[in-house]
Amino acid sequence: MPLLQSIVHRLDPTLDGERLTLTAAPQEQAAPSDDPVMTSLVGALNDTYNTKPKGWGRFAEEGEQAGPLAMWLRDYLAGDKSFAELSVALAERLAKQLQEQLSVSGYLVISHQRQGDTETLLFALVHQREGIGINSEHHAVPAAQLNTSQLTLAARINLTQWQSDAPSAQYVSFLKDRGGKKLAEGLVALLGMEEGVDAPAETRTLLKAFSDYVEKEDFDDEVSREKTDTLVDYANEQLRRGEPMTLEELSGLVNEQQPKAFYEHIRNADYGLSPEIPPDKRTLSQFRRFTGRAGGVSISFDSHLLGSSIEYDAAQDRLIIKQVPKQLREQLTKKD
Repeated sequence: MPLLQSIVHRLDPTLDGERLTLTAAPQEQAAPSDDPVMTSLVGALNDTYNTKPKGWGRFAEEGEQAGPLAMWLRDYLAGDKSFAELSVALAERLAKQLQEQLSVSGYLVISHQRQGDTETLLFALVHQREGIGINSEHHAVPAAQLNTSQLTLAARINLTQWQSDAPSAQYVSFLKDRGGKKLAEGLVALLGMEEGVDAPAETRTLLKAFSDYVEKEDFDDEVSREKTDTLVDYANEQLRRGEPMTLEELSGLVNEQQPKAFYEHIRNADYGLSPEIPPDKRTLSQFRRFTGRAGGVSISFDSHLLGSSIEYDAAQDRLIIKQVPKQLREQLTKKD
């Protein structure tokens, strides 16, 4: 991950806790792109960011939601504003916008990075924690460390997607923990964006569409498991890279012989899915298939159906199917 630009500022609350003060790094101290320590820090922040629940959207072009960040970014990318100037403007806006939600000190890390053909801008507020180190005399001494594994405030902008001829609805993302609603709302205002995708809901709908597709095509147990593994592996890989799933790309992976079959199933059934879906880690971790075969009976179903259309009575070791598949129902009806 080449680091194109990076800088670190510090935010501290005043003694009365009423506002945040910014201690900006000297402009000439912006870290060089070949700084191995800074590259390692930004890499660790990206890894943590990719695993966290996020909100997604795009810059609002007009109205109350629109803010100055998009204009600042355009000036920076056009060479009319330096990276240091951009970072200070962003830090000052953050200190003013989020002073009511932030009450602890932290370091604001801002970086412009490239991964493959994609350039992104990441900013993350990192807190310091006390640790223990060993000095040159081999004595244990206090050693402050940045806590890169726990982030509460961070956002990332896909600059390449934003500048493309046909930008998606989710080139801006931000951390969105369940307990930090006000902080998330403050981030949306800070970014000047409008949310476009509910990642957990979209992921659930995609998994439902996949389950319907597997049932419609009547794949056997082994093929169903293979296709489920393919979907989950692809979603986890996109999650690791911090990029959304693309329905057309996923369709080709799910059915290599008919690469557009799953995509057409989604469109024809009108699930209302976006062409690109940010994967939700929590939803994916709960998705797997239960399968079993014994005594001439073969059963296979997705785990999310357990407790809704399918129930398991552990006391009597009995499986109750509330919604019988249409094909099976027709066969049972004809038998009578």
